[in-house]
Amino acid sequence: MKLWSILGNSQKLDGGAMFGNAPRAMWAKWSPPDEHNRIELACRALLASPLAGKTVLFEAGIGAFFEPKLRERYGVVEDQHVLVQSLAAAGFAPEDVDVVVLSHLHFDHAGGLLAPWKEGESPTLLFPDASYVVGREHYERALHPHPRDRASFIPELPALLEATGRLELVDGEYSQTLGHAVRFHYSDGHTPGLMLAEVVGPDLVDGESHGGVVFCADLIPGRPWVHVPITMGYDRNAELLIDEKKAFLADKLRRNVHLFFTHDPQCALAQVTQDDKGKFGTTHEVAELQARALGA
Repeated sequence: MKLWSILGNSQKLDGGAMFGNAPRAMWAKWSPPDEHNRIELACRALLASPLAGKTVLFEAGIGAFFEPKLRERYGVVEDQHVLVQSLAAAGFAPEDVDVVVLSHLHFDHAGGLLAPWKEGESPTLLFPDASYVVGREHYERALHPHPRDRASFIPELPALLEATGRLELVDGEYSQTLGHAVRFHYSDGHTPGLMLAEVVGPDLVDGESHGGVVFCADLIPGRPWVHVPITMGYDRNAELLIDEKKAFLADKLRRNVHLFFTHDPQCALAQVTQDDKGKFGTTHEVAELQARALGA
């Protein structure tokens, strides 16, 4: 099995929103803002093939489904569908993708499922043969969003996914589609039922897998958020998220599971560290993955 980091459309969002109650003097050192106080963000997917005998795409980024006015409002930089271009550069087409795993259905993680916007045309799915794996709890949130996050969802998307007949809603650690090759962890601090997919590592120690890769989604969007107190203004429950993140990082450190970041512009993969004061950090940072073997 090989792994690729697949860049999608990039964004520029308000730095204060992305760093919650952290002061600008702190976060500006990590993510320098532009004249509009916006910071650069990636929307990066992970491609694994063959995984459980399939070509699997973890998330799809924000894509190019927004009409021009909304694309500008939400800071989407490119008007073309960058994810498709990145897949092609890795040697894949949308038709080659067998499974898409979605941590959640916010538009910056699921919008890339849709074909680019065209005036007067309804949204359509871009991956014609893919099965879709989504956490059941979060799917219910997408169907019945709270006013706080209603604007984060694509109203047409659930019906499009259901219409394929290939949607699996997952409750536990494993899915029928991918079996024990992918283990799921859950978090509620950012959004109810956020599903974090771990590509299970090759090593077995005392009955536990070691050496895998976990898609951190919005629990840990990038390296600055590895520092446990740092949260986003978009998180529904910052205190809960901090507790979840602390336990999550401790587990990944113990089992040498590498972190895959979706929103970090400069870093796709990193290993967890912890200093003598208990502060988490990263090492062995990798900017991109190109047909990299798991554990390499």
